[in-house]
Amino acid sequence: MNNRSTSGSIFVAVMGIAALVFGILEFVGGEWGPLTVEAGTFTAWRAVILICAGLIYLSSVSNFLDIRQLGKSVVASIMIWIVAAMDIWAMITASIPSGAEEAGEPWFASGTEFLAAYGPPYMPAMCLLLPSLVILYFVGRRRRTAS
Repeated sequence: MNNRSTSGSIFVAVMGIAALVFGILEFVGGEWGPLTVEAGTFTAWRAVILICAGLIYLSSVSNFLDIRQLGKSVVASIMIWIVAAMDIWAMITASIPSGAEEAGEPWFASGTEFLAAYGPPYMPAMCLLLPSLVILYFVGRRRRTAS
């Protein structure tokens, strides 16, 4: 069976470079257009995970449809999914309280405050979430060609 896939190799190369760059941006901190990095307890860990995911993606560029290389790409995608899910969960939980409990106002945020919390800027892993789902196409393609 032919284990080469030019489109798959290009995909994991681009995802690897993007994950590496976003991981480095996590270490640097700050805000760049629609991206932000909030200092917190797990900022360094998010950066390490994104850098490792980028390196794993880049290590699976050659012979992409081989099961081992594809497996490495799936692991890198799962790492991104976990970090992005943590960021999404943090965004959801931060949007519920109003922050004005001491002033005697309601504990829950109003509708406009709640929706405003979901606007930009976004964490880098959230920007990688949707493109990383493309790996599911390659898994399905591998499954179809294997049978």
